Amino acid sequence: MLKLELVEAVLARALKGGADFAEVYAQRAKKRRMKVRQGALEEALSGLDYGAGVRLFFGTEVVYAYTNDLTQEGLMEALETLLRAKGALGKVDEGGKGGLDFRKATPKGLHAPKVPYGEKDKRYRLERLLEAEAGARIAPAIKQVEASLLEWEEEVLVANTEGVFAEEKRVRTRLFVLAVAQDGAEVQTGYSAPGKSVGLELFDLYPPKAGGEKAARQALTNLKARPAPAGTFPVVVGPGFGGVLFHEAVGHLLETTSVARKASVLADKLGEVVASPAVTYIDDGTLPHAWGSTEMDDEGRPTERTVLIEKGVLKSYMVDRLGHLLTGYPMTGSGRRQDYTFAPTSRMRNTFLAPGEARVEDLFAGIAFGLYAKEMGGGQVKPGSGEYNFAVQEGYIIRKGRIEEPVRGAMLVGKGPETLMRVVAVAQDLENAPGMCGSLSGAVPVEVGQPHVLVSEIVVGGRA
Repeated sequence: MLKLELVEAVLARALKGGADFAEVYAQRAKKRRMKVRQGALEEALSGLDYGAGVRLFFGTEVVYAYTNDLTQEGLMEALETLLRAKGALGKVDEGGKGGLDFRKATPKGLHAPKVPYGEKDKRYRLERLLEAEAGARIAPAIKQVEASLLEWEEEVLVANTEGVFAEEKRVRTRLFVLAVAQDGAEVQTGYSAPGKSVGLELFDLYPPKAGGEKAARQALTNLKARPAPAGTFPVVVGPGFGGVLFHEAVGHLLETTSVARKASVLADKLGEVVASPAVTYIDDGTLPHAWGSTEMDDEGRPTERTVLIEKGVLKSYMVDRLGHLLTGYPMTGSGRRQDYTFAPTSRMRNTFLAPGEARVEDLFAGIAFGLYAKEMGGGQVKPGSGEYNFAVQEGYIIRKGRIEEPVRGAMLVGKGPETLMRVVAVAQDLENAPGMCGSLSGAVPVEVGQPHVLVSEIVVGGRA
């Protein structure tokens, strides 16, 4: 996207202007969205966004500017704005920190699509969405169905004054199905939203008809469900998106974005027991074709598999460049950003509880009365303390070790560190699910995951 000579000129000027470290990040992103509602095409949109950001470090002080003028004049103007803001404009170090020696990285194509977007036309996409829409029409109570396809391909370039010059092409595809069930005045919803770092082979991995059926079954289950009880109960959290509970309530506490500011209750606890022995928590950006995987992070470092908690003991944080400078912890390839308009910060990639040794049925066996949170929904977290509340999208009562009647409206309330200590058992059936995570550097694609997990007690908010 940018010629090496142009990047080198910008970075050399940054060093001569007094910066200790400088970085250029360029991005070209194309997104397409197609949506059907009630069996008819409602939306077919596409857009192209491109630009670049320049980041300068003066010790641990960081300044950032971005522009969509990718000429030499445009990038130099952004740079000079930063130097002016830092009071370094004109203070050229003629000692010559220049002479950059770039090491150009060749992308390996680890997450390259098998069915590129160009191999199929718009009619093919529309037919797949109509299959999903039709798949949800499994009962008269399903009154409305919406299916949409998101295609996301981007090119990124990261170059810095340490000699990094790395490029990567990224492709992500996601299918959304929303079903609405109604009985009189009562209305409930269900959804399915698989996504991977793949091309249109997503439809082979997750058949659209099955996605529609899943969304409809969830909506119909919630329609007949009774209000959830309130109290403190044992809770079994289902696999896949159930991992959002730990992503929000624990994962964010392990990013140096909060650790470096001592705004996390898990700061300065490396080597300490912070969870039950059943918990091994991993953030892995290398999983093939996972929604949150990339070959490199948005600071140009190779992504890694980072064991955060091992058998209850805190082993590592997620560390970006600034976090490394502030804490001294080694970088983990965790610097991420939504796009060129954001400076990167430490973020999760694909974060999950590792499989345990328990059988799924054994998690339910000893529960006299509890809640099975089969599918989790959204929620809120206080990053400093880890206090959370999460909606249960699909839930059931556990009675005498058996999964019984469905309930709706349940909220799980607690503190992440306390919940970690109350994990009794982890099953073997690990699943991951895609999502979007918002933080200081915007919204980035992540996966959350876990097997079935038994927590000895969680406060459950409900109306019954």
